[in-house]
Amino acid sequence: MLTLPRKKFALEEYHQIIASGVLREDYLIELINGEIFEMSPVGFRHASCVKKINYLFAEKLGSKVIIGVQDPIKLNDNSEPQPDLVLLKPRDDFYANQHPTPEDIFLLIEVADSSIEYDRNFKIPIYAENKIKEVWLVDLNQNLLEVYQNPQKNYYQNITKLSSQDSLTLTQPEVIIIRLDRILF
Repeated sequence: MLTLPRKKFALEEYHQIIASGVLREDYLIELINGEIFEMSPVGFRHASCVKKINYLFAEKLGSKVIIGVQDPIKLNDNSEPQPDLVLLKPRDDFYANQHPTPEDIFLLIEVADSSIEYDRNFKIPIYAENKIKEVWLVDLNQNLLEVYQNPQKNYYQNITKLSSQDSLTLTQPEVIIIRLDRILF
């Protein structure tokens, strides 16, 4: 089978392509390991779940975090994904001059139905590689929450699967207990 070479983009080139109008800012795209990927459209259940999680954290954590909803984060010089939610360290400028980096992130959350394999097998290893301390993957197909902790080279040492009957404890930025029936359907 013939494999053609691919052009990899640095973050600066990616932003130049968008600024030039070749790719519009309203396109559902993200840069991962130098490649531009089209993101899946957001369905009703997906959007509802993101809203529920956003509401839950706004209620429980208030001004202790900045909640980023489907905003870009800069992992490195060739990856700028747009996770569904991130809990960020508060900053007075609300990240006006740069996208958040791994050091700014308490928790990253992906919500998935049609993109479950892409998120689990492609994006989560990249999050581990870039030392995102904790990642949640909400699997809308199975109605489960996968919790990824303790990043290693390109995987997480601890993976826990939880259902709507379970609760879990978030430790950063403060200890809160979350009943998963508030997130899962």
